[in-house]
Amino acid sequence: MAKEYQIARTAGRCCRCDKVLDQREEFQAVLIEQGEQFVRQDWCLACWESPQRGEVAGLFGQWRSRMPEKQARKKLFVDDGMLLNFFLRLGGQAEAARVNFRFVLALVLLRKKLLSYEGTRKSPDGGEVWAMRIKGEEQVQEVVNPRLDEQRITEVSQQLGEILQGEL
Repeated sequence: MAKEYQIARTAGRCCRCDKVLDQREEFQAVLIEQGEQFVRQDWCLACWESPQRGEVAGLFGQWRSRMPEKQARKKLFVDDGMLLNFFLRLGGQAEAARVNFRFVLALVLLRKKLLSYEGTRKSPDGGEVWAMRIKGEEQVQEVVNPRLDEQRITEVSQQLGEILQGEL
């Protein structure tokens, strides 16, 4: 059976002088055999081409590469009206994923000061329902608090971001 090897990506630094490799800078990458595994090292060209370098023990393979350009993260541009529309459309939904989305969206709108918190009441099943009001409107919006932990809020936030970017 063939063995699978995990080869690390570039660390972005020279293994000898610890110089940070700049965007689009050429460097020498090598694989060194250490026991049952391969270890990657990246060398800046000055260190690699230096007469003092000597032999690299356990050298299995080498190649020249170039540091990738750092790409700016895509900025999510969603206007407030779209966020509020999405929030309103999720109202009254009972499906857990939609309740979670609406809750996280309410937190986003609360932080953006587009929603204001009015109070909390207990639901018949013992859960919490938050009363919230859209800025400048009279109608109270009820938001079920699904009691998400930090990890679940992060997961739902990422999913919400993907939906708003149109990736799902």
